[in-house]
Amino acid sequence: MTTSPESSDDSSTGKPVVGVSHCLLGKNVRYNGGHTMDKFIAHQLSQHFDFVPVCPEVAIGLGTPRPTLRLVEGGEKEGVRLETSTGDQDVTEAMERFARQWAEQEGPRLRGFVAMRKSPSCGVHRVKVYAAKSGMPQTSGEGVFVRVLREAQPLLPMDEGGRLNDPTLRENFLTRVYAYSRLRSLFEGPWTQGDLVKFHSREKMLLLAYDNKGYRELGRWVASAHGKDRNEVEATYCQGFMEALMTPSTPRRHTNVLQHLAGYLKRKIPSQERQELADLIHGYREGVVPRLAPLTLLKHHLRRLKVDYVLAQTYLQPHPRGLDRFHHF
Repeated sequence: MTTSPESSDDSSTGKPVVGVSHCLLGKNVRYNGGHTMDKFIAHQLSQHFDFVPVCPEVAIGLGTPRPTLRLVEGGEKEGVRLETSTGDQDVTEAMERFARQWAEQEGPRLRGFVAMRKSPSCGVHRVKVYAAKSGMPQTSGEGVFVRVLREAQPLLPMDEGGRLNDPTLRENFLTRVYAYSRLRSLFEGPWTQGDLVKFHSREKMLLLAYDNKGYRELGRWVASAHGKDRNEVEATYCQGFMEALMTPSTPRRHTNVLQHLAGYLKRKIPSQERQELADLIHGYREGVVPRLAPLTLLKHHLRRLKVDYVLAQTYLQPHPRGLDRFHHF
């Protein structure tokens, strides 16, 4: 029997609201009656996000413990189905129904989702899909719950608990969550064309660090957006903005942005200080120092000299300072 998603009040803390598989927070909702608590998520990210936990399998009435589920394709029924591993129960419709309810209720306020890795319900990447006849798996699917949520909120940043142990993937996810938060804050208010131009200007360096071509295409769209349908402007910009941040950046791209930012100080600081900054940027490019080192020195000079245009760039602080220690490699 399918249950309705529990309601939860909007947070007044200003933290991004992020959905999360309940087992990652230490809740004993796994098929074996246990959990897969991720300490980084439960102890660190919980300080910066307002989590909305969910276990779709428990929510549709499956007990704890319970038979394992798997995705199956082929046979007499079309499409990919969510079945018990013994094949005696098909819970696809129940899962899709709950996912639609949950996505309708929670989706609009979500700014990200952290899923249980490889789960046939919640997995985001490379979930096993078994062939009905041969029983052979392919790692090409995604969980049913996540699929429905993605259909409802196609731009929502999603990733998996295990993948967030990788510093590069973790930084990319955090960057996308806070970027999506800023994006939604813009368009959920009474925005104007001028507001969009200012937003795009502030995001310039961040976008350049991820996708130079995407930044320029968005810039052309913003410049030509005057007089166009507001819904079209919002939809096109949001899609382009989030797609530009989808692929993790690289040290080479970050180095280009850091050098670009350093150029604003070229005639404002002595040659010795310019060389010190250049050496730190080179050290980062070579993997000798973390990116936080040249960034910190850059911000010091920019604040001291009150270079307001550059200080407004979200690249310098794309998310709260407490999260800086988890990346900048």
